Amino acid sequence: MIRRHFFLAAAIVVLAVMVVVGGIKVFALKNGGGQGGGPGGPPGAMAAGKAGPGGPGGPAAKGGGRGGFGPTQVSVAVVQPRAFKDTIEVLGVAKGRQSVTLTAGTTQLVERVRFRDGQQVARGAVLVELRATEQDAAVAQAQARLVQAQRSYERYRTLGQQGWASKAQVDEVEASYRAAQADVAAARAREADRVIRAPFAGVVGLSDVAPGALVNPGAPIVTLDDISAMRVDFQVPERYLAQLRQGQTILANVDAYPGETITGRIAQLDTRIDERTRAITARAEFPNPGGRLKPGMLVRVGVSRGERQSLSAPESAVSVQGDNAFVYVIRQNGERTVAEQRPILTGIRQQGLVEIRDGVQPGERIVADGLNKIQPGQPIRVGGPRPPGAGPGARPAGQAAPGKAGTPA
Repeated sequence: MIRRHFFLAAAIVVLAVMVVVGGIKVFALKNGGGQGGGPGGPPGAMAAGKAGPGGPGGPAAKGGGRGGFGPTQVSVAVVQPRAFKDTIEVLGVAKGRQSVTLTAGTTQLVERVRFRDGQQVARGAVLVELRATEQDAAVAQAQARLVQAQRSYERYRTLGQQGWASKAQVDEVEASYRAAQADVAAARAREADRVIRAPFAGVVGLSDVAPGALVNPGAPIVTLDDISAMRVDFQVPERYLAQLRQGQTILANVDAYPGETITGRIAQLDTRIDERTRAITARAEFPNPGGRLKPGMLVRVGVSRGERQSLSAPESAVSVQGDNAFVYVIRQNGERTVAEQRPILTGIRQQGLVEIRDGVQPGERIVADGLNKIQPGQPIRVGGPRPPGAGPGARPAGQAAPGKAGTPA
């Protein structure tokens, strides 16, 4: 019981001491704490605030976030006229000048494969040989019968000339001789079916056929493409028919070579217009040096409809918001240079430029890029490229930024 009262009394004494010490500290801060920290500040505040009004917490610090950066530096583009081409843009699929998938005409085993994948082959080159043992024997047999028939025909013809054989006998032997010749031709044709040749010069594709494989009629063996030039068939609406002609120059692009334009010509126009789509099919040819274009590529074809002069601006200078487009025109507002947002009417886009049909005048200066950093009416500073590593508020060397000590905020 006595031990419990002792600990309770000790706790009360410790709490009282803490209250007294806290009161003394508060009194000291109110009356004498400014000696080391300056008027109205905690101890050490003078050391942290030596910078004066322009330092942290001073009046200049309150406006430094906006005034410390100043006008935004921008690059400039000049609105000027350039030539724009009206084009009809359509899609097509590239094909070789000649393309074929070679197949077998009979069911037989592969004896030899005489090509390599991707090999350039000449017209008539042997690509695959099928087993032809039976056909070779049939040719030999037919040739033997032909020799016998030829000898009989020559003998009877001589006898007929001497009057020892009738005309009917000579004609019958001659017919047997002609039939033997036809049998040899048929046997050789069946033998030739066992040899698959290239019908034209071109490049063979990839093949899985190997010696010993069994091929069936119609089963694909290998593809052969003449890629010295590429053909592209595309459809053009009927209303543009008057603007198409054979031999007309056209331009095309493919995804495999971005930014690269391919020049070709319209080789042929179809003789009919599709009744369902009301479009005519045109066939274009593109030279293909080096075989860079491949059959099956998706080609974007542009057929020119004429050329006109219009004002232009870089694509990076045009801001699109929904159905509206804007540019920021640079103008003087007193002593300040500001960016004025102005709506424009745009046209087509070509080679990184946008056609401007209305909204600006030739020679006006506009903000070229970085439109997300400026607001309508915002002060700007026209300058060259920003130095590497410089932030949005970078300034030339030797120019003091607002908010520094000794400079009005």
